[in-house]
Amino acid sequence: MTEITLYNTRTRRKDPFEPIDPANVRMYVCGPTVYDRAHLGNARPVVTFDVLYRLLRHEYGEGAVTYVRNFTDVDDKINAAARAMKEAGDPRTLEELIRERTDQTIGWYHADMDALGALRPTHEPRATEWIGAMIAMIKGLIAKDHAYEREGHVLFRVRSYTGYGALSGRSVDDMIAGARVEVAPFKEDPMDFVLWKPSDDELPGWDSPWGRGRPGWHIECSAMAHQLLGASFDIHGGGIDLQFPHHENEIAQSCCAHPEGGFARVWMHNEMLQVEGKKMSKSLGNFFTVRDLLDGNWSGGWKVPGEVIRFVFLSTHYRKPMDWTAEKAQEAEKILKRWWAAARFDEGEGQVSEEFIGVLSDDLNTAGAIAQLHMLYASGDYPALVASARFLGLLPVEGGDWVLPNPETLAIVGIPLLLREIDAARAERDFARADEIRAVLQSAGVIVKTSKEGSSFEIGADFDPTKLEALK
Repeated sequence: MTEITLYNTRTRRKDPFEPIDPANVRMYVCGPTVYDRAHLGNARPVVTFDVLYRLLRHEYGEGAVTYVRNFTDVDDKINAAARAMKEAGDPRTLEELIRERTDQTIGWYHADMDALGALRPTHEPRATEWIGAMIAMIKGLIAKDHAYEREGHVLFRVRSYTGYGALSGRSVDDMIAGARVEVAPFKEDPMDFVLWKPSDDELPGWDSPWGRGRPGWHIECSAMAHQLLGASFDIHGGGIDLQFPHHENEIAQSCCAHPEGGFARVWMHNEMLQVEGKKMSKSLGNFFTVRDLLDGNWSGGWKVPGEVIRFVFLSTHYRKPMDWTAEKAQEAEKILKRWWAAARFDEGEGQVSEEFIGVLSDDLNTAGAIAQLHMLYASGDYPALVASARFLGLLPVEGGDWVLPNPETLAIVGIPLLLREIDAARAERDFARADEIRAVLQSAGVIVKTSKEGSSFEIGADFDPTKLEALK
């Protein structure tokens, strides 16, 4: 078994991953609030933790990994979207509009993430289906004096949890000084956050000991994670933007509600995404959804295959800011077209490269893993290239319809196989055959280089693939 090391945001170091129970490895990742299409930044954690899910299943077994990613389907943004539909003349109730909107958005999300090659998690709980668990957790926090009820709201006493701030590395007083916190007359402390809030007759609401209302955002993930993964589980993931306050609040309420557990042992956060070197923003005109890219409705103007989007994401380590550029997308498309052409030489018997797994296991080093794929391509080991690429969610068995290799691409991917034939001929001291192949390659404009490690090549400006037909 290959040792997996992961960077833990909470401890601020990279350590060997040791699951609580190797027969039941458990991971929770914060999912989307389903009020609109997923934008490009929303997709980065999906791809990041999809790769981790694949790696964990490879090491511990497909049936030994439980992956939970939630849908937040009760939220003020969702309510606002439904209100806009009603104000536009839709006669249905707000509750009916909210349900339709969230169902529709979940469908969009699945379609878009499927296009990126992401596997579906083991469980995808909707917050509205776990309200009872949230109410029970809130009642427990009140009973332990970690929460209090005021004017139909229930709030968590942040200062009742001495470990608050450990994840983000800031004290409570520092957070108050440096952050915008909601000021409300019913709060005992500015940092206290809402666990439950009242709903009017139109808004979604559920009966509770504190009146008709709905849960706060933070309690949703804590309750669903506890119900599906237990008081202690292995990994909690999400974007770095969720580190504070969402994840900090999750830790506080979960550890206070279930002090017998430790909640998540490893915290992983992917960095933010930029577009052409700038923060993605509607005001800058560089804001687009995954569907915009897939359909060609973005500044680049062409339809970007989901596999290309995935490749661009994986080319940057998850803990580094990622810059989406049209140039990167174009280069990724060229590379994948070559690899798809190489896949034609694969007979389905390739094995995932051990070096590839080793690199990927070092804190999910996808950029290094892609470098390994380039090496496999250059060496002509196409069966291993295909098997390893598919491990990353690239070159899918059912995919590749967007790729139509031209004769020049097909000729280029055949060159590494000819180089391997040169090296084999030299090893058998059949120098005549080696020289014959080299001469044809050179006549076609291929620059062949030979070293102790083997042969390599470059494509010259006068490349003529038709001349390679002399070797058939």
